[in-house]
Amino acid sequence: MPHRKSRVLQYDPDIVRLLKLPKRTRPSTVKRVLKAVFRTRCKPCWELKYCPYGPLVEQFPLPRIIRADAIRHNEFLKQQLKAGAYDASHKRMFSAEVKNFDPRNFPEQTPEEEDFMGCHIFGHYCPVFFVGEPFTETGDLRRGDSSISFQTKLRVARRDNYTCQECGRLLREFELEFDHIIPRSLGGTSDGHNIRLTCLKCNRKKGKHVEL
Repeated sequence: MPHRKSRVLQYDPDIVRLLKLPKRTRPSTVKRVLKAVFRTRCKPCWELKYCPYGPLVEQFPLPRIIRADAIRHNEFLKQQLKAGAYDASHKRMFSAEVKNFDPRNFPEQTPEEEDFMGCHIFGHYCPVFFVGEPFTETGDLRRGDSSISFQTKLRVARRDNYTCQECGRLLREFELEFDHIIPRSLGGTSDGHNIRLTCLKCNRKKGKHVEL
């Protein structure tokens, strides 16, 4: 059976524009640029537990809606209009939206990076990926490698009492796994505050998932 080539998904033109790339940049190039950005920028809400951007977030575009969701929303508007749920001004606005609706204006799928870049509280793309710099809160440059120093490993092992922070199992020396809480591929550092002890099974199970 011949191998089926996976369909290349086009990136949101707003992402291409904000990354200051040419309009016709190939998706593979955009993906490579984003991969490099993700390794040196981290969503500040993950590290600081709050959003420091404030109203600036709302100046950035919203991620695209996929076609299936857009169709469902349009059907919902039709039902609400038929039921007389809106006042005069909203009725005019939503009637025009339903009349001009074209599902071809919405992508069937979007690259997974687009969902990751969106703020799951406010919805807009997080500014950090476009205006942020690879600095940490101490002013040091964010390290681009995944190596963990021996001193950091020693401190983390003592701090976590040689115990897996997921399942609670007491670990022997050769069983120690040093897990990046925020993965390196998503901008996490190799400093002690972002490292925890886990067993091999729990570390592999977590993968690139971020638990905050």
